[in-house]
Amino acid sequence: MSDTPSFPHITLEQWRALIAVVDAGGYLQAAEVLNKSQSAVTYAVQKIEALLGVQAFEIVGRKAVLTPTGQMLYRRARALVEEAGGLERAARTLTAGWEAEICLAVEILFPTSLLFQCLDRFSRESPMTRIEVLESVIRGTSEALIQRRADLAITPMIPPGFLGDPLRPLRLIAAAHPEHPLHQLDRPLTLQDLRRHRHLVVRDTGATRDRKTGTVEAEQRWTVSHMASSVEAACMGLGFAWFPEDRIRDELADGRLKPLPLREGGERWVQLYLVLADADFAGPGTRRLAEVIRDAVAADCAERHPAGGPAA
Repeated sequence: MSDTPSFPHITLEQWRALIAVVDAGGYLQAAEVLNKSQSAVTYAVQKIEALLGVQAFEIVGRKAVLTPTGQMLYRRARALVEEAGGLERAARTLTAGWEAEICLAVEILFPTSLLFQCLDRFSRESPMTRIEVLESVIRGTSEALIQRRADLAITPMIPPGFLGDPLRPLRLIAAAHPEHPLHQLDRPLTLQDLRRHRHLVVRDTGATRDRKTGTVEAEQRWTVSHMASSVEAACMGLGFAWFPEDRIRDELADGRLKPLPLREGGERWVQLYLVLADADFAGPGTRRLAEVIRDAVAADCAERHPAGGPAA
């Protein structure tokens, strides 16, 4: 057998003609859509049939209807033409200097649903740009910037040598299951009360993490790798933690979690920043993704807190 690749004999224009006949409902209508003569459209479809030795259409009454083979050709032709169009768009994007891949480091406190809304919007504009998301905690986000593993970051800490724009403040709430022993004390809680119970902590993903960062010096502590694990453990009555309000909104509403009545410190505020790894040489794709994130966060804050309400 020959190793020479077999190149297609049917052009994209001929496949487009077949697609147009089906979508427009006939040869005449397809010719108008394609701005070609009806004879040119008819010839293109006949050429496909002749080259493949098949019949794509049959006449039923006065209308051309796809045969079973024609239905298969139509489905595959649509996929082929769409793939070719995507390839052309990707080539134009890369020619314009857009990056083929962007790495975004995101502090896990940032609302996941909002993150995916941003990525979806960006991907509709540049579907061929791959996005790698590094979900990180505390120092892990900063290290991704310093080590140039991320092009862009959403972080609570701006590392030395970088500049960042305030993105949004996040409210953290100390919470536990309603039947947790801390709630049974039925009085304002103190730091000493917390120290007697299990604190649920999400592990700092930084290589030089401080095991005590952001924690209470409790007698018991469970450290997990994911926010979802911490929330689930709290809902099971196995400990307490400070959670992002957005992350436990449903759990608070349906009673699986309840804010702890701390005398002080029951809520904390964390400011998140948007930081470019290299502000001077960031590519247009990275800059556009940053713009999408800023716009989405601003719209989300405006929706949740109309004029006159709190900023976050």
